Amino acid sequence: MNRSKWLVYLGLAMVLLTVTVYLIHYLIFRDAHHIFIYLIGDIAFVFFEVFLVTIILDELLKLREKKALLEKLNMVIGTFFSEAGTELLKLLSRLDPEASKTGERLRISDNWAARDFDQLIGQFQRCNYKIEPGEEHISAIRDLLLDKRDFLLRLLENPSILEHDQFTKLLQAVFHLTEELAAREKISHLASADRGHLATDIGRVYTALTLAWIRYMKYLKTNYPYLFSFSVRTNPFNPEARPELT
Repeated sequence: MNRSKWLVYLGLAMVLLTVTVYLIHYLIFRDAHHIFIYLIGDIAFVFFEVFLVTIILDELLKLREKKALLEKLNMVIGTFFSEAGTELLKLLSRLDPEASKTGERLRISDNWAARDFDQLIGQFQRCNYKIEPGEEHISAIRDLLLDKRDFLLRLLENPSILEHDQFTKLLQAVFHLTEELAAREKISHLASADRGHLATDIGRVYTALTLAWIRYMKYLKTNYPYLFSFSVRTNPFNPEARPELT
């Protein structure tokens, strides 16, 4: 409220100063015709100035800011996959009932174009995974998520994460699964309904994580070919993937 009053007072002061200067000009030169010629010309230019500053320059600054934010966000996403995401994908892909088919579709190569990634994203957005994990698989996922819990929490402290809805939803799904698994003291001898509930949560994470990985690979292909090459050689959906060049 105080700031609004300050702006009003400032505006009134500027108008008063303008009127005072024009009045002084008139008292000295006694030429109202000259005053109104320049006054109308200045007012006419204001509209173009508003268009130039508030629309063109403002949009350019927003685009630059958005690009910088996207760059920072993709660095965070890359860190996520390096620390936890890729390893988690390896575990979850083993539970995919169509793992061989999924892995074949995700054999990304240097020859892929943007449209290939977009088609793949469209295909996986329509997927509905029905995973039936065994207790040993659930235990392995639990150990990994609990081990990476602090790292995942630190990711949420990054304000740029909030600008990416899809990645935020992925982290929410991962944290929900982490909380579900952490709340169970023992994974052995789970009830059928409880295992089914966990399977749904795991399937949700698997779908979101796979889509995030494809989008990140598309970003690397366009912007960082050397990182893309390494990610292709460590493809979590390819059990034969090796980081060494052959």
